[in-house]
Amino acid sequence: MTPEAETVPALLALRAKADPDVRAIVADGESATYAELDAASAALAARLVAAGVVKGDRVGLLAPNGVEWAVIAYAALRIGAVLVPLSTLLRPPELAAQLATAHVSHLVAVPEVRGRRPLDGLDTAGLPSLRAVWPTGGIPEAAAPEALVRAMEARVRPADDLTVLFTSGSTGPPKGVIHTHGGAIRATAAGLDLRGVGPGERLYVPMPFFWTGGFGTGLLATLIAGATLLTEAAPEPARTLDLLQRERVTLFRGWPDQAKQLAAHPAFATADLSSLGDGSLGDLLPPERRPAPGARPNLFGMTETFGPYCGERLDTDLPPGKHGSCGRPFPGTEVRIGDTGEIEVRGPNLFRGICGRTRPSVFSADGWYRTGDRGRLDEDGYLWFEGRLDDMFKVKGASVYPSEVEAALRSLDGVRQVHVTEVAGEVGAAVVTDTSPATLAAAVRPRLSSFKVPTRWFVTADAGRIPVTATGKVDKAALRALLAAGEEGT
Repeated sequence: MTPEAETVPALLALRAKADPDVRAIVADGESATYAELDAASAALAARLVAAGVVKGDRVGLLAPNGVEWAVIAYAALRIGAVLVPLSTLLRPPELAAQLATAHVSHLVAVPEVRGRRPLDGLDTAGLPSLRAVWPTGGIPEAAAPEALVRAMEARVRPADDLTVLFTSGSTGPPKGVIHTHGGAIRATAAGLDLRGVGPGERLYVPMPFFWTGGFGTGLLATLIAGATLLTEAAPEPARTLDLLQRERVTLFRGWPDQAKQLAAHPAFATADLSSLGDGSLGDLLPPERRPAPGARPNLFGMTETFGPYCGERLDTDLPPGKHGSCGRPFPGTEVRIGDTGEIEVRGPNLFRGICGRTRPSVFSADGWYRTGDRGRLDEDGYLWFEGRLDDMFKVKGASVYPSEVEAALRSLDGVRQVHVTEVAGEVGAAVVTDTSPATLAAAVRPRLSSFKVPTRWFVTADAGRIPVTATGKVDKAALRALLAAGEEGT
């Protein structure tokens, strides 16, 4: 699919004219048509302009999925501001670091989320770029003239920056990945046909909007296609099943674990999910339509590529001999394998750069980006993912870098040595200290997002209990075995 417009204001204008009565987004009992989304974001954009937001300003947004998130985001983007989505899981030190890295000038934040006030304890003394902090719903009411707002919209170009998305860096600290309007829109559009996202589709995506999976492959994808996005701030099996039935969802692109939980829920047996198409996750499809394991492609991508850059049709089995592959690169992305087996990507749909880093430090001289992923390309151009070159791992879809968790734990009093690794999809930590696991967990929670806090512990006062190899390096395999066995240390 080729996008008909390559900036967000142009896309909003297109949808408001072509599909005014189509619902753009449905979330937790609220909804907005494309006409309503266009009008609401235009009105809020006028207030942002009156409050001093200009083209190029970086506007941070910290809020859960919902209609309000979409309105605020599009209001900023339509006047040429750069959106910086921020995780609702961030603790004050993590939030301050990202605000500083992205040079956020204006922050819009929900006052409370899941019983926590995300701005409590935030030290703004080291944030000279930050000029204003507003609660969602608390942006000043004064509005700029409509003619001025329209003129600002007309000045937004495909080459202008659209967003700064944060993803963990290979050495631990998060990195701010910069995408332009044109690059992000083209990257998203390149995979829409294969993903089955088109006019009239009702796409369920629960991934947070502060991740590429929610913002790009959810919110922006439906805006490009003229489809409807269904989402939830906090998915729960019974409510999600009710949403899927009530809204006659046609594509379920949630987490695989979520699909398994839904299929195991007592209400699933009587749920009418006949509207789901074959591009949905197989666990929710009837047995006769369910693909065999590995038969459908593993869509493969990353924040730097604004979502998937490899894949095949999600509603059709892969050819014989290709089961388990990631499919082939989308138009607009070149893929090659480097000498070390590292996957490298290049093309006009990639990110523009990383906050605080020069282009030569990010890209090769001829424009290739080294992804840190290992893989191979077969003779037919299919990509096969073979793991990470570094030690990053995923916990429920979120990236965890051991070095970041280790640094947080080392900062605690009494901690003498820390080693962090994955244990069956959980964060495991071996710590040399006299402190108990419960005390360590409580002390590190204010410093780390909840999914990064270890749930498997091996705590010992004796450094000799940490397994090492013959060369004196920590034996990660032996360490994982200790953590998996539930050893408590001594």
